[in-house]
Amino acid sequence: MPQMKSFKLSVVVPVYNRPEELSALLSTLVDQTYAIDEVVVVEDGSVRDSSAVIAQFAAQLPLVYLTKPNTGPGDSRNFGMRHATGDYFIILDSDCELPTRYVESIHKSLALNPVDFFGGPDAASDEFSDMQKAISFSMTSFLTTGGIRGGRSKKFEPRSFNMGLSKKAFQASGGYGLIHPGEDPDLSIRLHQMGFASALFEQVFVYHKRRITWSSFYKQVYKFGSARPILMRWYPDTFRVTYVLPSIFLLGSLGSLVPVFFGWFLPVGLLGLYFLATVLVSAVQYRSVVISILSLQAVMVQLYGYGWGFIRSYVKLLNKRKTAEELLPELFFRK
Repeated sequence: MPQMKSFKLSVVVPVYNRPEELSALLSTLVDQTYAIDEVVVVEDGSVRDSSAVIAQFAAQLPLVYLTKPNTGPGDSRNFGMRHATGDYFIILDSDCELPTRYVESIHKSLALNPVDFFGGPDAASDEFSDMQKAISFSMTSFLTTGGIRGGRSKKFEPRSFNMGLSKKAFQASGGYGLIHPGEDPDLSIRLHQMGFASALFEQVFVYHKRRITWSSFYKQVYKFGSARPILMRWYPDTFRVTYVLPSIFLLGSLGSLVPVFFGWFLPVGLLGLYFLATVLVSAVQYRSVVISILSLQAVMVQLYGYGWGFIRSYVKLLNKRKTAEELLPELFFRK
C-alpha cells in the first residue's frame, strides 16, 4: 500500500465484548489503498477481550492495544486519543467495515477542505443480513428522522461511528462526555460553540452493521430518544422540529385509531399510506419484498421507540431542581 500523505492519521476504536466484529473491521483496514499510520484499539472492560484478534493482525497493521475498566465508549475514545500520535483521529465503532478507498478518501477530502472535525455517511453492505439492511434503511432514509444531520452546512454533526477529529480540536474540547448515547452531538455542539468548523465528506462512508435483533434495536433508538431532551436542556438554541417528530408520530398514530370508532377513516388511512410508501421505497432500493417488509418493521420500531424515549425523558426533565444525571442516570457512565 503506497504512502501518500501530508498528515498522520490514527484510527481509534473502542470495543466491548465484540472480538468478532473487531476482526472484520481490522480486515478491511488491511485492504486499504492507503496505509493507515496507527490503529488504537481500546478494550473497554470487556469480559470477552480481543487479545487474540490483536495478535492475529499485529504483523499487518500498526496496532496499539490498550485496556481499561468499563467507562463507556466516549471515555474510551478519549483514552485512545490521549495515547494516539496522529494529527487527526478517525473514530470508528467496532461494528463498522470499510470500503477499500476509505483512508484514501479521507486524505483527499482533508487536502481540499482541512476542517477540524468531519464525518461521513453509512451504508449497508451487500453481505449484510436482510434485517441489517432493513435497519440501515430506517436509520438513513428520507422517510424517517434518520440520515445525516446538517448535511453540507457548517453545522454538520458527525456521528461517532464514523468521525474525524483533529488533535487541536480534541485538546481544546476535552473530547467526549460521559453521556451515552448523545456523546457525539454533545461534542459537535461544543466544538461549533468554540468556533471549529465541520464538514460532511460524502465519499468517506462506512458499512455500519448496527443491531442484529429487534429488541436491541428498540433499546438503542429508545436511548437515542431519551438522550435528545438532555441535549435540548443543555443547549436550548440547538432545538430542531425534527427532534420531536417521532413523538408526534407516536401520539398521532395512537390518536388516529379513535376516529375509526366513529366511522372516520382518513387519519388511519394517511398512516397506512405512509407505511405503504416505506415498503415501496425500500423495495425499489433493495429489490426485495422480504427486505421491504422488514424495513416497515424497522421504521415502526425506530419511530415508536425513539418517540417514547423522548416523551419519557422530556417529562422527567421537567423537574428543574435535579440534574439530568440525577434524573436519568442510566444514560451516563461514571469514571
